[in-house]
Amino acid sequence: MTQADLPTAAVGDDVPPERADGESRLLDGLRRGDPAAANELVERYTARAYRLAMAITRNVQDAEEVVQDALWSVLRSVDSFRGDAALGSWLYRIVTNAACQKMRRTARHRAEISLDDVLPRFHEDGAPTAIVDDWSERLDDPAIRGRVRAVLTAAIDELSPEYRAVVLLRDVEGLTVAEAAAAMGITVPNAKSRLHRARLFLRKRLAGVMADAA
Repeated sequence: MTQADLPTAAVGDDVPPERADGESRLLDGLRRGDPAAANELVERYTARAYRLAMAITRNVQDAEEVVQDALWSVLRSVDSFRGDAALGSWLYRIVTNAACQKMRRTARHRAEISLDDVLPRFHEDGAPTAIVDDWSERLDDPAIRGRVRAVLTAAIDELSPEYRAVVLLRDVEGLTVAEAAAAMGITVPNAKSRLHRARLFLRKRLAGVMADAA
C-alpha cells in the first residue's frame, strides 16, 4: 500500500480547492448585520463544520455546541476578519480549536507520535529491516475494505486532537496543507510534520490487518 491508498480527498498539497462563490458578498452582508447573510452563513458552512467537529470530538452534543459557538463567534467578530484567509478557513479554525480544547479536557490519553515509533528501521548497510508491502490489490476485497475501515477509524480515535485534526482537514476534508495549517493556527512545516507522523501511525496500525489478509 502506498501513501496514496490512505483516505486522501486530494492528491496535490499545493493545489487549493475552489473558493466558495459569493464570499465577498456574504462578508459584506454579515458586516452590515443582514439577517439573510447570517442565514446564508449557517446554510453554507454548518454541515461541513459539524462534520469536522463530530470527527474530532466523536460526541454529538459536543460537536453541536462547538459549531453553534463557532458560528456565533463569526457573527460577533466578523468586523475583525481581515480576509487574509477564506471565510470557511477562519470558521474551521474556530471549530478545530474549540473541538480540540474539548478533547483535551475530557478525553483519555491519546497517542503522542514519536518518529522513532513509526519510521521504518534500517540495517547498518542501509537496507530496510522489513519489506514495504503493497496493499492495493487486497483492498479490492470488500471484506478486507470493511476491516481496514474499522481499524482506520479506531486508529484515528487513538490520535491526540492535534494529530487527528490535521489528518481530518487534509485527508478527509481535502484542504491543502497550507489551509489545514491556517485552520489550526500552526505553521505549514508543523502541519506537514504532524500529518506525516499521523499517516505513518495509521499505516502501522493497518499493517497487522493487511498482514493477516496476505
